[in-house]
Amino acid sequence: MIMSQTSPVSSPKPSHPITPPFGIGNHASVELPDVQAAASRLQGVAKVTPVQRFRLLSEMVGQPVWLKCENLQRAGSFKIRGAYNRMARLSDEQKARGVVAASAGNHAQGVALAAQILGIDAVIYMPVEAPLPKVEATRGYGAEIRLAGNSVDEALTYARAEAEQSGRTLIHPFDHPDVVAGQGTLALEILQQVPDVKTVVVPVGGGGLIAGIATVLAQQAPQVRVIGVQAENAAAYPDSLVAQKPIPRPPGDTMADGIAVGTPGIVPLEIISRLGVEIRTVTEGQIARALLALLERSKQVVEPSGAAGVAALMAHPLDFTGPIVAILSGGNIDPLLLMRVIRRGLVAGGRYLQLRVELDDRPGALASLIAAVAQNGANVVDVRHSRMESRLGVYGVVITLELETKGHEHSEQVVAGLRKAGFEILGVQ
Repeated sequence: MIMSQTSPVSSPKPSHPITPPFGIGNHASVELPDVQAAASRLQGVAKVTPVQRFRLLSEMVGQPVWLKCENLQRAGSFKIRGAYNRMARLSDEQKARGVVAASAGNHAQGVALAAQILGIDAVIYMPVEAPLPKVEATRGYGAEIRLAGNSVDEALTYARAEAEQSGRTLIHPFDHPDVVAGQGTLALEILQQVPDVKTVVVPVGGGGLIAGIATVLAQQAPQVRVIGVQAENAAAYPDSLVAQKPIPRPPGDTMADGIAVGTPGIVPLEIISRLGVEIRTVTEGQIARALLALLERSKQVVEPSGAAGVAALMAHPLDFTGPIVAILSGGNIDPLLLMRVIRRGLVAGGRYLQLRVELDDRPGALASLIAAVAQNGANVVDVRHSRMESRLGVYGVVITLELETKGHEHSEQVVAGLRKAGFEILGVQ
């Protein structure tokens, strides 16, 4: 079962404890003192990232919305918090043997930076199709990169095998109490920066970040509502919460590679379930629209996964009680992907329109179509011809127009204007 973006999932209370994973033993719980100790370790290592008022979304919601800018964190995401806390607690012998990790990019950079700071040798497995900027950034911190597998879950399989064979310590991206405690330090900052916060919205992949945040808020500010957001095409948590155990769900096609995790972590799943954290999902179009709004209106460069919380707020602004803090979990975006997402965001916002129009293939026909487009206030970006469609007569042609428009209402006016002018429109995107 995949829940739609309109169907929040409240975590049921478990009827029995969830068995901790191999390597965790019986110490899977995370408490407030663990997070406070992690905050002490992270002083001088992780930044206290700023919060920024998001006026556009505040107006939509009707209440204050603040952005917690972890996209401005060292290595470009919150991941340095958990990675450093986990690695700083290793014994001298473990540090000497080195560490191994698996990640699509953000955890990789966090581990690589933490290893550099602590003087630990690091090997990091990344999916074969991991974004090149994330691969190069991770390598730049001194880690050895090995490309293996087609997903984070597959790369993690290689990392586990490496740990068993070499004696290196596996630094899991989310499924360890020390990692969860490190990520939870973000909540301590939120309570100081926005003390009257009522709702915190968190992007969710494996669950380490939201588990740490929920742990802190449950003990220091239980009145605060915590909402997790997954990409609809990579939402493993809804089924896992119902089953009370991790249910693998291979991620589908999503631009949000940072939260495209196929199997929830046992440690965060137990915490999320026990604390009744709500999980929602958002579509690809909603993520693209949110990313574009952040870029244009808040001047924040955010990767798609980092925009998931804002996407949920924009999709259903009246569902949330303010003041609200939306976490921008990361800003490591491939420029090529950014170009595609901007275009997707323009489409979702009604500012980019594609039409297929059938014309008689005669002199002046295309010019008349372009003139009609101009009369309706749209700008032509691209024009393509197709004379090979079976539905066409000998002198027929299908013109595909890509247009810049001024929003959904204007797009509808352009289409209506062309039809009124006598043009046969075969399709609108």
